[in-house]
Amino acid sequence: MQTSKTITTRGMRNVLFILLAAMIVVTSVSLWKCYQATETEYHVRYVGMLNLASEKIAKTIRGMEMNAMNEFDEVEKHLDSPESVIAALESKTSLNPEVRGYFAAFEPNYFPEKGKWFEPYVHHVDTNEFEVRQVGSARHNYFKSDWYTHAKKSNESFWSEPYYYYDGTDISGHYTTFVKPVFDKSGHLACVCGADMTFEWLSKELERIDAEISNDVLLNEFKSSHEDFYTVVINNDGSCIAYPEGKKVSLTDEQVASNLAQRKSGVIDLQVNGVPSTVFYAPIEHVDWSVAIVVAK
Repeated sequence: MQTSKTITTRGMRNVLFILLAAMIVVTSVSLWKCYQATETEYHVRYVGMLNLASEKIAKTIRGMEMNAMNEFDEVEKHLDSPESVIAALESKTSLNPEVRGYFAAFEPNYFPEKGKWFEPYVHHVDTNEFEVRQVGSARHNYFKSDWYTHAKKSNESFWSEPYYYYDGTDISGHYTTFVKPVFDKSGHLACVCGADMTFEWLSKELERIDAEISNDVLLNEFKSSHEDFYTVVINNDGSCIAYPEGKKVSLTDEQVASNLAQRKSGVIDLQVNGVPSTVFYAPIEHVDWSVAIVVAK
């Protein structure tokens, strides 16, 4: 009788153990599926934000290109004198406050009275006023500049590599330039025109885009209150060229560098300024840059 009770007790314990193990397995599977669903939703949400940011930046850049092309067309129509060129540069500058300045860098002695270097530069003093300077000189020998030599070889419009311009005046700063060669009626190169954009301006645009994304109801429907993100622009070598103040990011991972060079999208976990973060990145149309969204974990 005692043996029978012992067997029954052991049997019940075994059943309970099996039930408990089954419950643990079911719970673990459920938690894992819940975690995977959350991670998927998290990934999809930020990829959506990334695509939206990329579209907005590309639209902004494309708008600047169109405005610049209108300005360059005016220069092409008014190559008869230095004065008419300057007037053409001035004609639309006030309409495009997002452009730091427009220039026309002429071939040597194109206008004999202006000598070897003639590069009128019309630039904004503030949002309402602009002034004209002659910046071409032996000190600023634009004939040796990458953007000038590339324009002569390619005969196409393009965005320059980021650079720092310094001449000791208030127009010194970090720039990228939309460049286009301009030809006269005989088909000879007359000048290389450019529209300068500062990265300080682009950084402010990123802040505006971040605010718009943060207020997008669909993208933020399931966002938790502790999630924090910001947007940066990355050059094709992984260096950061536009970012919110104090939030510079560099992507030096070899695989990421390869993806950036090949204009591929991706995601990576890394420390950003000492903070564990996830970085989503994707190429921007029209330029050799990528946009990245940095999300603190």
